[in-house]
Amino acid sequence: MIQSTPLYPATLSVDFPDKPRNRVSVGFRIFVVIPIAIVLGLIGGGSAPYWGTAGGILFFSVGLMILFRQKYPRWWFDWNLNLTRFTTRVTAFIALLFDEYPSTDEEQSVHLDLVYPDAKKDLGQGMPLVKWFLAIPHYFILFFLGLAAIVCAIISWFSILFTGKMPKSLFDFIVGVMRWGLRVSAYAFLLITDRYPPFSLEP
Repeated sequence: MIQSTPLYPATLSVDFPDKPRNRVSVGFRIFVVIPIAIVLGLIGGGSAPYWGTAGGILFFSVGLMILFRQKYPRWWFDWNLNLTRFTTRVTAFIALLFDEYPSTDEEQSVHLDLVYPDAKKDLGQGMPLVKWFLAIPHYFILFFLGLAAIVCAIISWFSILFTGKMPKSLFDFIVGVMRWGLRVSAYAFLLITDRYPPFSLEP
């Protein structure tokens, strides 16, 4: 009997919009996104109120807690999960993956989940010290994939304006890049797993 590989503990999928797109929203997306981008910046970009964070994500604090106590407080995990979901919705909106204005709390068409770890059983005590370094190959690849995703979004912008549709291949590629980035973040910064991220765009 063939055993399937278990899903990585960070998953992302986005519903493909099969209805005609809102050309006005897409045409002015760069301006339409400003209010929610400001909200995200205020939540994720503070410094003094979020000591021990990386862009709002609890990183240093979680790393120290795992290192010295082998513990990942549940409410810290819930904060990271919900901020990551919100950030991903805004990113997906900017990338033209959907037209509904990003919600601060509702899932909408962006489905992201993280698995809460058993810190004593699943997380190596010293791993937070080296994960960011071990993930360097991913940073390098994601830099170029990110540039390609931006080009795909620009092509999609013209496609939606002229045809009312986004090519499925471009949509899948952008989602794949976001999924790859999420897995790397889950490993190196969210610190929910010691499983090395796969070099893959696939679910």
